[in-house]
Amino acid sequence: MDLGRTTKGRRALFVLAVTAGLLLTTAGCGGGDGGEKSEASSSAKSPAGGDGDQSRQPSGPAVEQALAEVKSGDITLAVHSAVREQGGFVTVSGTVTNNGGQFWIAANWRGDERELSRNGASLAGASLIDSKAKKKYLVLRDTQGRCLCTKFDGGGVDAGKSAEWFAQFPAPPEDTTKVDFLVGAMPPASIDISQG
Repeated sequence: MDLGRTTKGRRALFVLAVTAGLLLTTAGCGGGDGGEKSEASSSAKSPAGGDGDQSRQPSGPAVEQALAEVKSGDITLAVHSAVREQGGFVTVSGTVTNNGGQFWIAANWRGDERELSRNGASLAGASLIDSKAKKKYLVLRDTQGRCLCTKFDGGGVDAGKSAEWFAQFPAPPEDTTKVDFLVGAMPPASIDISQG
């Protein structure tokens, strides 16, 4: 299987889904009360380098139920899905919310490896821990060392805002359905892997 072709297809679908979501959000928010500014100033970038705006304010019914949610200081990380895909990888996605009063920089989320420093503020340093098999799975990378994960525009998330994220990992064995998601200084988030 050609991982490059699969990744390009996933990127295209991801950009299409984000664009459709933004169009629906814009249409639903039309005719505002004149007291709020547009919230398109901060965004997360797709692995293809797409510039689709993915940040949003948390909102009542539109927010997905989280598989797990962990907090560290003013930052809340929510995991909304962990799906085992054909081709032997798992895609984990969710949101990160900055509940503080200052811009949050995602620098320590990119990992310590020298190769990962070129990914900038991203989830390149994230991992999945399979306690059952005693294995650690690192974010997948392309041949140039770019992670198959979200890269945050501007290096992080504005105060009071949320940004969507995703990261892809090698899939644990089929009988492993529960893993811990780790990134930066965040506590481990225990999540269940579903079949795609």
